Amino acid sequence: MASFKFVDLFAGIGGFHATLGAVNGGSLAMASEIDSPAAAIYAQNWDQKPEGDIIPLTESTMQVPPHEVLSAGFPCQPFSKSGFQRGINEARGTLFFNILRILQERKPPVVMLENVRNLAGPRHRETWSTIVRLMQDAGYKVATVPTVFSPHFLPPELGGRPQIRDRVFITATYVGDADRARALSTHQPLVPRRPVGSWDPDRWDIFRTPIGPDQRPLVQEDEEVERLHEYVLSETDSYVIDVWADLVERLRRKGVERLPGFPIWADHFTHLDALEVDEDTPDWKANFLRKNAAFYTEHRQVIDRWLRDHRNLQDLPASRRKFEWQAQTAHSLRETVMHLRPSGLRAKRPTYLPALVAITQTSILGARGRRISPREAARLQGLPDWFGFEGQRDALTYKQLGNGVNVGAANFILRTHVENDAALISESNSSIVHAILNGPVNPDMALTNPPGRVTAQAA
Repeated sequence: MASFKFVDLFAGIGGFHATLGAVNGGSLAMASEIDSPAAAIYAQNWDQKPEGDIIPLTESTMQVPPHEVLSAGFPCQPFSKSGFQRGINEARGTLFFNILRILQERKPPVVMLENVRNLAGPRHRETWSTIVRLMQDAGYKVATVPTVFSPHFLPPELGGRPQIRDRVFITATYVGDADRARALSTHQPLVPRRPVGSWDPDRWDIFRTPIGPDQRPLVQEDEEVERLHEYVLSETDSYVIDVWADLVERLRRKGVERLPGFPIWADHFTHLDALEVDEDTPDWKANFLRKNAAFYTEHRQVIDRWLRDHRNLQDLPASRRKFEWQAQTAHSLRETVMHLRPSGLRAKRPTYLPALVAITQTSILGARGRRISPREAARLQGLPDWFGFEGQRDALTYKQLGNGVNVGAANFILRTHVENDAALISESNSSIVHAILNGPVNPDMALTNPPGRVTAQAA
């Protein structure tokens, strides 16, 4: 029997549900998700249909049921500049206001919120301060310094994943009144932004490191990929990669062991002696122009032949005539993970990947000549292989995964918070402490079997 109830707000496809329900034994009291495709995937996998927009559920009569843990991946909406005045009016008009109303009325013992890293940045300092103060006003002990964490800092045995995905986590414990909340609030992050224990993130290998309940690597074998042809690179993208791979190979043959780490701009190749930089050129751009000129001057013979053999790159659009090597000692471009970005082609070692974004910028596996599959993207977020996206376009799947919370990171943050505040949480509900601290430290071990499902159409 479940020992605590949780609500899952701005639920997406259910990353927090995986953490609180499937991993730690909680029972869903209510989920809320305004995006109907995401809500359908939630219902399909967790056998529970989310409610819709949170605003009508909280604005007049409180329709969120009693619960012990509140989770929310809420959108970041800046507060007005009146934000340092006392009173709740400054929060009105933001979705955080709806969360705050739930906290004031339901007083769940544990709160875990997640947001993009920008919330911890200088442009949102007022927003952050206002959130902390209003939670303290509602009786919650909360760290006044943001916790920023990424799943690539976690070893695989704790549910880590090879993905740089910095997110702000706000965890809070209900302690009764504002004065006590302020007195108990800490002034350091819950966890530091660094690897956990002795783990070295450079040990990640997307092709070899075992992850998940089945201990498979992140990357599937090609024969395991459904609709493989849809992820194979187009002729246009393959040509771009072939052109730059040829330059890397020529430089290696020349004996160049260390390729430049700065962005290479082929359109600005010129000899140092002929370089002219306008006075109004920004410093950052002038620096790149000088570095490109020095690079071209040093390797002019190789580069000129390469340009001539590839029609001076006239078949490449401007954004593909830029190249950034971040793969250190990798010998060839095909050994790397690549990203075709508006700023050019970027190559990295196949250790950990950048955060999931839109389908047009999903990681390219050089050794496979394809982009990562939706299943591989789901694995990056800590979701098990039984988690399905039936009846949905891939573009939506990538979007939902890119907007979701990473299960391993969420579980680690939750356990750390409960460990730190066990005595305070037990004042309200000791069963939460028992359930979470006796749950698996590796969420993968609890995600081996799917719950009952409803169909997306029924949802």
